[in-house]
Amino acid sequence: MRAVLVLFACIAMTAAASAASFVETPFFAAAVAEGKLPPVAERLPRTPFVVTLDGPERSPGRHGGDLRMLMSQPRDTRLMVVFGYARLVGYNQNWELVPDILSKLDVDEGRVFTLHLRKGHRWSDGAPFTAQDFKFFWEDVANNPDLSPSGPDAFLRVDGEAPKFEVIDETTVRYTWTKPNPFFLPALAGARPEFIFEPAHYLKAFHPRYADAADLQAKITAAGQRNWAALFTQKSRQYRNDNPELPSLQPWVLQTRPPSSYFIFIRNPFYHRVDQHGRQLPYIDRVTFTMASPGLIPAKTAAGDADLQARGIGFDNITVLKQGEKRNPYRVLLWKTARGAEVAIYPNLNTIDADLAPLVRNTDFRRALSLAIDRDEINQAVFTGFGRPGNDTVLPGSPLFKSEFETKWASFDLKQANAILDGLGLPRDSGGIRKLPSGRRLQMVVETAGEDPTEVAVLQLVQSTWRKLGIDLLVKPEQREILRNRVFSGEAVLSVWSGLENALPNANTIPDEMAPTSQQQLSWPKWGQHYESGGRAGAPIDLPAAERLAALRQQWLTTLDAQQRSRLWQDMLAIRADEVFTIGTVRMVPQPVVVSTALRNVPKEGIYNWEPGAFFGVYQPDTFWYADDRSK
Repeated sequence: MRAVLVLFACIAMTAAASAASFVETPFFAAAVAEGKLPPVAERLPRTPFVVTLDGPERSPGRHGGDLRMLMSQPRDTRLMVVFGYARLVGYNQNWELVPDILSKLDVDEGRVFTLHLRKGHRWSDGAPFTAQDFKFFWEDVANNPDLSPSGPDAFLRVDGEAPKFEVIDETTVRYTWTKPNPFFLPALAGARPEFIFEPAHYLKAFHPRYADAADLQAKITAAGQRNWAALFTQKSRQYRNDNPELPSLQPWVLQTRPPSSYFIFIRNPFYHRVDQHGRQLPYIDRVTFTMASPGLIPAKTAAGDADLQARGIGFDNITVLKQGEKRNPYRVLLWKTARGAEVAIYPNLNTIDADLAPLVRNTDFRRALSLAIDRDEINQAVFTGFGRPGNDTVLPGSPLFKSEFETKWASFDLKQANAILDGLGLPRDSGGIRKLPSGRRLQMVVETAGEDPTEVAVLQLVQSTWRKLGIDLLVKPEQREILRNRVFSGEAVLSVWSGLENALPNANTIPDEMAPTSQQQLSWPKWGQHYESGGRAGAPIDLPAAERLAALRQQWLTTLDAQQRSRLWQDMLAIRADEVFTIGTVRMVPQPVVVSTALRNVPKEGIYNWEPGAFFGVYQPDTFWYADDRSK
């Protein structure tokens, strides 16, 4: 790992040395002339990150223009942190972790991480970005009992052990664990990144260690907060991106204070990336978010109200989007997705329904449910044949893929499914619905957030074939938070969501989705909560197959050998397919991406995925530019 990360750092620095001069951004020309901003050469780090654009879809561009996007709620301002994708280390388009904000990263034995900052790098307000911002976070946030009651976050702990933190010099910090920490770098590179630094020069005014007590109390009162910790949290949320005063390292910086129906983000004058011709990125001056109700986003996109849009549109909107393409200057691209399934059904192994819990926990019952789904029909009827029927598992693009993971218990076989339920002693009543041992009809409710019309369409087809199995399936749409709370509590028996978030893993991808590690996992929320809380909440795993998954994951964490990690992944995928812990339907359904015909460097073919990838982020939106002159 060390060799790879250092290599990419050296490439970036060599490219930087070849940039003989820097081009002033027209957007800032007046401010520079008036002395309100330093010239671009003084705004950049001493060795900026040079992005080389040298292909038919990746060409050097020009400055200027506004990028219009549609969003459904004010909290979507956080998506500019996702899309902007400026990270200490981030994924490139080959899914390798490389330095970005960092100039270099040294990794020794997977447990000692030395982070080298770019000398001269500044926050968006011009203040220096240095090791002191990491020290402030470590001492005054992560280890402050009022801000972090449980201490440093889980990604900063290995078997409960926090790292030794050191400031080596003004631009170098080091984190040392006694054991390897495979969570550290992926957490920093995430779509929702973990921040291990804070703009200390700004936030010290809200911290009692540094602020005058009377001034701080006045700020608390003025903000209507209950105490200093609540005020500090409100002011410091880098990911939430809802405080225009908070300095940033992202390519565009929020200007509008929520709530609003229209948000403006302007280019960061101290951003650390340039192209090979010395033009400071981003090329585009402003990004705007216009709020619209979710149901109107497809129509407004088709009317030409967005220059780049994927949020709020889906495969079911293809027809209206293609019609709009004929009238408005945009094109509709179809990007791949990296989810394990477009729609997956999650039996809740932690359900509290006394009658249904024994069935849901029975492997044969879950297999019967999967066999009674006509995935080919779903693919044709809902996705017009564009998808790929199969289980919720890794995709063919993953080096871990095996065809049996995709097909096991996934063929449509009502005869076999009925034989399984007959063998479980579930007779039918006069209406053809099976009866539970208690005498209760085998009626199951599948709960959905109801945000995606295709979910309901898929479930209606499942409802039809499960009826032939003797199961009365009811579909219950509800708000997302209600759905999750009902799953967490065990009241929900079945829920529906998309499948694996990252179905393109390699041997070195942390296999957290394979085993109970989070309450957010709909198959086993209480087991996941038990893991997350260190046994303080939830319930311990009490199913042998799930215990085996947890043990295999733990073995993965204790080895750095790629071949051994690959074998462990294969074992986990085999168990997951055989046990049918989630029931996939159709996968690899394209995601429509609407792009202005004038917008350049947006790849024709891409992968639209949350983690890894950050949707557009991995494709560097700071390099997108308009072919027509929009600099004025």
